[in-house]
Amino acid sequence: MTDASTRALAAAAAAPADIAAAAAALEAGALVAFPTETVYGLGADAENPAAVAKIYAAKGRPQDHPVIVHIAPGADLDYWTTEVAPEARALASHFWPGPLTLILKRNAHIPDAVSGGQDTVGIRCPSHPVAMQLLQAFKGGKGGVAAPSANKFGNVSPTTAQHVRDEFHDEVGQGNVIDSVLDGGSSQVGIESTILDMSRLATHGPVLLRPGHITAQQIAGVIGAMPRQPDQAAPRASGTLESHYAPKAPVALLPTGDIEKVLAELKLRGRSAALIHYTPFALTQANVALPAEPKGYAYGVYAALRAMDLEQVDVILVEAPPADDAWLGVNDRLRRAAFGSTGIIERFLRS
Repeated sequence: MTDASTRALAAAAAAPADIAAAAAALEAGALVAFPTETVYGLGADAENPAAVAKIYAAKGRPQDHPVIVHIAPGADLDYWTTEVAPEARALASHFWPGPLTLILKRNAHIPDAVSGGQDTVGIRCPSHPVAMQLLQAFKGGKGGVAAPSANKFGNVSPTTAQHVRDEFHDEVGQGNVIDSVLDGGSSQVGIESTILDMSRLATHGPVLLRPGHITAQQIAGVIGAMPRQPDQAAPRASGTLESHYAPKAPVALLPTGDIEKVLAELKLRGRSAALIHYTPFALTQANVALPAEPKGYAYGVYAALRAMDLEQVDVILVEAPPADDAWLGVNDRLRRAAFGSTGIIERFLRS
């Protein structure tokens, strides 16, 4: 954890009255945005299909794209799932509370609204203190809160309460689309949870559906098996579409050695650019320098994308991070953010 994220965690607090009000709003079928250690989530009662439908409507989220159910520390995993293998229990015991989502067989009484119609469900227990307070207050700690990231579908995920308010503008407030936003400071991890499919162990073993802060190597250290790559029959999971996490401006990933040349050529053609980088450059245009190590970079990357998008440039250039395993989660998010902008630099330089 970076120094900045440690300070954010220390500053995270929510008044008991705010927690109680948010829990009551969830129980009444309303939406509440709240912090987790990964990103801010847009929460609804996971057992209330009408409430979960409000999430999909607010985000503009496809109905077949599942959401993750957040549970309190010590909650009964068997209430939500079936066929929980010893390996899955070992992972939950080792990494929860924390940024790991397990895909397991959904218990029959859990509405399929949270699973996109699949027979599986994603479950995690977040470690952010405000999230844990809320989950312990909601239904006496026995409920589950369905919560994808608190942003419009496909956009950059929010890592502060202000990001949520910026995203939904005048849609926040009692009686509105979102009842309230609990402020817990900046999310300490900064990218979404690792998602691991544990629903098909007998036939496929563990399958890494989305990389994140918890690595495949760490998972293997607990269960003695390296997760496999996703296959065609893998369950659908949150945040795994090819184009995702994208700002309004096009995003282009560039090798370090190409950046100064591309910036100069774009300027010659009257194109404006902003830069997110970790190598020092002599720059005159809008830029954000992030730490040259994966945890610090992950902590700041979504805020950097949002800040550079406010510059209203023609393109956001991102210095491509190293391809090491430690950067897998960051590279996954950046690749998806840039997917819809493939070839943008070439088109600009031809014009």
